[in-house]
Amino acid sequence: MDKFGKSQPVKRVEDVRFLTGHGRYVDDIAPEGALFAYVFRSPVAHATITTLNVDEARNADGVHAVLTVQDLLDGGLDVHIPGATQPNRDGTDGAAPERPVLARVKLRHVGEAVAMVVADTLQQAKDAAELIELDYDELPAQMACAPGDVAIHDEAPDNRALDYGLGDEEVCNAAFEAAAHVVSLEVPDNRIMVCSMEPRGCFAEWDADKLHVSVNGQGVWGQKDLLSKAFGLPDDKVRVTNPDVGGGFGMKGFAYPEYHVVAFAAKTLGRPVRWMSDRTEAMLSDNGGRDLVSLGELAFDENLKITAYRVHSKFNLGAYNSQFAQAIQTFLFGRVLMGTYDVQNTWLRAEGYFTNTAPVDAYRGAGRPEAIYLLERMMDRAARELDIDPIELRKRNFIPEASFPYKTATGELYDVGEFAKLLDRAVEEADHAGLAARKAASEAKGRLRGLGICYYIESILGDPSEGARVEFEEDGSVTLFVGTQSNGQGHETVYAQFLSDQSGIPADQIRVVQGDSDLIAKGGGTGGSRSVTTQTNVTLTAVAKIVTEFSAFLAEKLGVDAADVSFDDMQFRAEGSNVTPTMLEVAQMAREAGRDDLLRHEARDELPGRSYPNGAHIAEVEIDPETGDVQVDRYTVVDDFGNLINPMLAEGQVHGGVAQGLGQAITERVVYDEDGQLLTATFMDYAVPRADNVPMISFSTRPVPSTANPMGMKGCGEAGTVGAMAAVANAVQDALWQRGVRQADMPFTPHRVWEMLNDVAIAAE
Repeated sequence: MDKFGKSQPVKRVEDVRFLTGHGRYVDDIAPEGALFAYVFRSPVAHATITTLNVDEARNADGVHAVLTVQDLLDGGLDVHIPGATQPNRDGTDGAAPERPVLARVKLRHVGEAVAMVVADTLQQAKDAAELIELDYDELPAQMACAPGDVAIHDEAPDNRALDYGLGDEEVCNAAFEAAAHVVSLEVPDNRIMVCSMEPRGCFAEWDADKLHVSVNGQGVWGQKDLLSKAFGLPDDKVRVTNPDVGGGFGMKGFAYPEYHVVAFAAKTLGRPVRWMSDRTEAMLSDNGGRDLVSLGELAFDENLKITAYRVHSKFNLGAYNSQFAQAIQTFLFGRVLMGTYDVQNTWLRAEGYFTNTAPVDAYRGAGRPEAIYLLERMMDRAARELDIDPIELRKRNFIPEASFPYKTATGELYDVGEFAKLLDRAVEEADHAGLAARKAASEAKGRLRGLGICYYIESILGDPSEGARVEFEEDGSVTLFVGTQSNGQGHETVYAQFLSDQSGIPADQIRVVQGDSDLIAKGGGTGGSRSVTTQTNVTLTAVAKIVTEFSAFLAEKLGVDAADVSFDDMQFRAEGSNVTPTMLEVAQMAREAGRDDLLRHEARDELPGRSYPNGAHIAEVEIDPETGDVQVDRYTVVDDFGNLINPMLAEGQVHGGVAQGLGQAITERVVYDEDGQLLTATFMDYAVPRADNVPMISFSTRPVPSTANPMGMKGCGEAGTVGAMAAVANAVQDALWQRGVRQADMPFTPHRVWEMLNDVAIAAE
């Protein structure tokens, strides 16, 4: 690595481990002799439990325990997982029903954990689960995001958990009354599953009175806090670790019932216990994403400048509040409500409903993709209705460069932005001028071609503070302890690269340690595109601290003032001395002098502000009207991520994000029937995007350095998804508009697209 300069596309060092089968995932490293756990789950969506008899299962071959909620209560465990709330429009808090780790009294969604079987082998645990007797009085399933007749929770009698408002409704309404033009569009945002390559899993073990839980999550400290409270243990008696993690995307950032019950089982049995979800189990029980319907309204003056924006969303929480679920479609949606457009009159009303489905929470982007998807669908619809080019309409309404820093209607402070220039660059890179010829070529084949644009902006989220510790080891290597958690993004590479760039320590001599609450006292974990920005920020602080303390040590050793020692070109220098040691050489000198205090350096720092990645996505699709098949033929991205630490890793994040946004747009959709049974519970029924669904992606950047951090960077982990959904959807709508389809909604599966075209054809007869 060290042969490159700064901001270079350094290859990922962790890939050697992953590609040669040496990854250390949670199911690979479970303790020898650990017992296997299997979760018995609810077969129905809504019912009152009348009988739960596990006696026969407890006597089955190889079974060590069958745990119910009563066993947990008898053992003194706090059996509830908390879920955060948001305020209602009237100032009260949203509904906060308790979520038990095993079903208590009622069953509230198919797949809800009811009991846990622990046995010598997984097959024995599964066989014993077949012997559990569960009887219930079934209740009507409440599936709609609307007031229901049967309450899922007493705390929400009509199943509405939240009625949130953001903005000044009266002022916004007045702007609509005075508008020259009003455009409205209702946009559904289909529910999706995360489908991480590695399903959720954990193991738990006790060493006397200390608990260790290893879980494939997105950070260890939140989980540690919940386990400490549930078991009534002091912090130093709980250790949580995250080993290698095969994808998280928000879904793995939360607490789930299984982790608590596995820990309880290990304590009760005095043996390590392991649990790993299978794919269908994951589809039944993992937090879902999106799942809302929004009515958007844009008000324009006579010059087609937007004067106001009004949104009314109804969103699905599932059967329980997950940890951040009420926040996703409320204040997180509101963070980028007006996107990149210069409008101050806005109003967001968001109603959250409980339904008899698995909980819904953050999925890559967490509220920002949902907000931008609606807004950018609205901009395209407005361009059509107002007879103006969609590129021109966007540029006419962008926040001008001279207006930065710009405070949005919802209180965000955008520090910098050159939106029109980025869009112009994207239009050029996409060869917009050649669209007519490509469209003619498609028509000659009997195909429809459409182009869609999305200009997105997102706000990085999460804890703005982070810590780092640098330790100089006896063998000459360096260990960097970080408070974030890689889920496959390449953190080991980028953190080592950045520390090397700043310190001169060869990157191949730097080891990155993450995901261990015993080794790292505090951290913000991974989510909200925060990781590299916060971690490199505090790494700068740590390096500055090392330089200060090493300079003082050298000054004393060389008999000069500390002010006369400098660190430049990766070497220390002192006036009047030809000694120019590297940082590693000074560390060795300190070790030989018995100065062990100089071999360990800790720092903590906080970002002065959030950064706002933004950019333009332009998609072209080709549709076969005979079959409804949609092919994304061309895809162009021009992003402003500020200064890039590793351009190759940033591009990889965009590719992955685009694939996930494109997947929601053309292949993915969770479907429940009217009784709450999940109809898309395997990959036979739920279609994640395949290689032939994803085109080659033209990616380039036009950086405008952020002023909100010393690196001038902007987080990139979620950006691809935020921009992709509307770009593809607008392209499909553009193609189908030619055949009279006026409302095209995701997902654009062949059958759904064929139906849209067929319905228009029938109506025209």
